[in-house]
Amino acid sequence: MKILFAATPEIAVPCLEALSQNAEVEVLTNPDAPAGRSGHLRASPVKAAALDRGLKVHQPVRLDAEFRASLKGFDLLVSFAYGKIFGPRFLEMFCLGGLNVHPSLLPRWRGASPLTAAILAGDQETGICVQTLALGMDEGDLVACLRRPLEGTETTESLTQWASQSAPGLLLTAVARVASGERQFTPQQGQAVYCQKISKEDGLIDWNKSAGELDAQVRAFTPWPASWTFWRGQTLTLRQVRVLDGKNTADPGRVLALDKSEGILVQTGSGLLALRELQLAGRKPLDFRSFTNGTRDFVGSLLGVEK
Repeated sequence: MKILFAATPEIAVPCLEALSQNAEVEVLTNPDAPAGRSGHLRASPVKAAALDRGLKVHQPVRLDAEFRASLKGFDLLVSFAYGKIFGPRFLEMFCLGGLNVHPSLLPRWRGASPLTAAILAGDQETGICVQTLALGMDEGDLVACLRRPLEGTETTESLTQWASQSAPGLLLTAVARVASGERQFTPQQGQAVYCQKISKEDGLIDWNKSAGELDAQVRAFTPWPASWTFWRGQTLTLRQVRVLDGKNTADPGRVLALDKSEGILVQTGSGLLALRELQLAGRKPLDFRSFTNGTRDFVGSLLGVEK
């Protein structure tokens, strides 16, 4: 079987490794993009992994007729976070069709940020689905799925690692089903829910939200875009927090006290949030004890004030 694997980020690399050990594989990935302060072009993680394995790599700007004509003899298209929608003329080139790996329990959280969305929403479970590639975004039939419970402590970073490690076996199962001649799979059931692409601005903390909502935000936006607020004109990033019981009449964002075991206590719209690891712009992350040792006027101040 000859497979074209369309993917870009690090999460997809283990799937590439698994496929390349079981089939003839070429890679479709995004063009090299500027990275870091230098702006030097950098290959995607999937491209780097493919070149390490001696695999042929395609990096078209557009999936146009000229590029389609360059592809020969492929049986199956497999995608995982490639970043583009495939049109009908592209999909019809593959005699076995296409499969897509998506880290959510479809049809919940179709779109670009499913793991982040599951944490933000306080979902009780998440998972991975391998679906057939459809013309609509994440609208394919389900070929194989894996579920896992959420305990309320996960971050997008930890769930991404789990999905990256768990997806290859699930994908190989799905590929085997398609290769055996199966063509009828399970249509998605229930109301579709969509998630949006995350931006840097989404990380700004609204202290009027509840402590539980802010805890979910910090975990959901780890490692990117992170959750941040203002303190005396400086950007302050919250790396780790904890929800505490308690009531106070202070304004949301008011730094109330230092609890030597829990963290720096801040009033939210409902409940207290204990800040356990913090980072001022341009400085390294600090645990709450070290942070308060260096900023003794922190307790009593009001967070979220830009100037």
